[in-house]
Amino acid sequence: MNLRDKLLPIAEQDPNLLLEEVEGNTKMVIYQIFTRLFANTQNTNKKYGTLAENGIGKFNDINQAALTSIADLGATHIWYTGVKEHALLTDYTAYGIPLDDADVVKGRAGSPYAIKDYYDVNPDLAVEVDQRMQEFEALVARTHEHKLKVIIDFVPNHVARQYHSDAKPEGVEDLGAADDPSQAFAPNNNFYYIPDQAFQVPQDYHSLGENSFPTKDGKFDENPAKATGNDQFTATPTLNDWFETVKLNYGVDYQNQRKTYFDPIPDTWLKMRDILLFWAKKKVDGFRCDMAEMVPVEFWHWVIPRVKEEFPELVFIAEIYNPEQYRNYIDYGYFDYLYDKVQLYDTLRAVTEGRSDLYHLPDIWHYLRGKNHHMLRFLENHDEQRIASRFFAGEAQKALPALVVSTLLHTGPMMIYFGQEVGEPAEGDSGFSGDDGRTTIFDYWSVPEHQKWVNGLRYDGALLSEAQHALRSYYSKVLNLSQQPAIGEGYFYDLHPHNRYFTEGYDNMVFAFLRFNATQKLLIVTNFDAEHGRRFNLKVPSTAIAAMNLSTEKKYPLQDILLTDTHLKMDAGNVIISEGEAGMPMEVAPLQSFVFEIKNC
Repeated sequence: MNLRDKLLPIAEQDPNLLLEEVEGNTKMVIYQIFTRLFANTQNTNKKYGTLAENGIGKFNDINQAALTSIADLGATHIWYTGVKEHALLTDYTAYGIPLDDADVVKGRAGSPYAIKDYYDVNPDLAVEVDQRMQEFEALVARTHEHKLKVIIDFVPNHVARQYHSDAKPEGVEDLGAADDPSQAFAPNNNFYYIPDQAFQVPQDYHSLGENSFPTKDGKFDENPAKATGNDQFTATPTLNDWFETVKLNYGVDYQNQRKTYFDPIPDTWLKMRDILLFWAKKKVDGFRCDMAEMVPVEFWHWVIPRVKEEFPELVFIAEIYNPEQYRNYIDYGYFDYLYDKVQLYDTLRAVTEGRSDLYHLPDIWHYLRGKNHHMLRFLENHDEQRIASRFFAGEAQKALPALVVSTLLHTGPMMIYFGQEVGEPAEGDSGFSGDDGRTTIFDYWSVPEHQKWVNGLRYDGALLSEAQHALRSYYSKVLNLSQQPAIGEGYFYDLHPHNRYFTEGYDNMVFAFLRFNATQKLLIVTNFDAEHGRRFNLKVPSTAIAAMNLSTEKKYPLQDILLTDTHLKMDAGNVIISEGEAGMPMEVAPLQSFVFEIKNC
């Protein structure tokens, strides 16, 4: 009988034991790179600066030293963000690439989610523009040499207003080429139209960066207008809409009670399948699917199995924000992983900022029961504000408890954003992005604290402060701990409910839990309070002791494997059998975490 079968009777009686974890799983740790910014060594940072003024990083700049350091940090995957060709204002007409109209490009560098050609890569990222795809392929190969896997974006919901593929394979028909633009909706149109109306650039956009953008004149010509990417079926989107993009048609008539036309298979489905297969043949290992829930789940149900027939190891990650749709996109849509933003991220952020406590944390994993191992956790990405920014915690160290919990709670992936590990604060007004605590995705820019680690493409961190070295070291230890057997494939037991009401000194700023499998047993304790330590006698119930196959008659040494040589003796006979038991003495400093290995000797 395997361990899970032995634990089933305990789990039926104790709701704090979770048995959904995946045996044989290797936990994914994703390092997200915003590719154009990652290796930029210039530091001019002029508002609305050009590529020549502010600089840019290239595919070739992500060298052996960079990849070695990322692997050593604990990453298993790299998500190269902004790889595909998208609308931008740098002139590449000499290479046969049409110049984009500034009226429908956000910033000078453009949004990486306004795809201009699904079959090409961003020419900004190439040293030799006419060799840009070969340079990307070399980066993929280089990444694989370091035993790191490659994830890229798949942007299925919308494209740039001036979408046109000049790199599509022979025989491929361009999006919209066969559309009937006189129809607001037709099942085999690739776009939605607003007949008899011309598109109007938002008035507020005419003045943004006006002196820098001589072609931003409001004269962009699109007639009839196409629907905007964020489901705005109007010829007059606002500045706050995704006005630089157009919505793709998957056979849903949004303006007629959302009627669906999925039989026969819509043309857009077929084109998107072919695009996924094209990139899979470039040896990428997975796709982060942008705004996946804005595309009908029926498409994912159809396309993911077909792509995996040829490439069974591909990973599909859904950017999704509606918890009511999680089960649908896992069970029916066949996604491997989903963003856990509105539950775990939002909760841990509120606690880190001092706006809330951990009272509802157990509710989250209970709500996600059966789905926890599908949830991708993070504290930063390109859409979210930087931890060290004044808009979030203001200090990177304040999120270290959240890092421990996000990384070690379950078997699903953990993701960090480049520069997070050195406390990048995202300061400065870059242009379209403004000064909002996010590292810009629209502008040519540099990332100053991250640059100290890059150190002229040496990637040795020689310019980092002592505090930044300590922060990066902490990240490395936590992320590498995620490869421990009990984390990658182990079960979960929540100690919080047994202690928050019954243990003096333990409150809703402390979180304790167990992770274990047949070969390893871990106790994780963390204090989210930035100002006050905690002393308490941690209670571990008899069901948890039995689940770990420990005896109440023995003492088990505890060794912290995170940072220190702290050793404690766990007398199981005195630990947590009821409210009146003594429990295990524990002292946790402000923002301190322990990862204790329970030695079965």
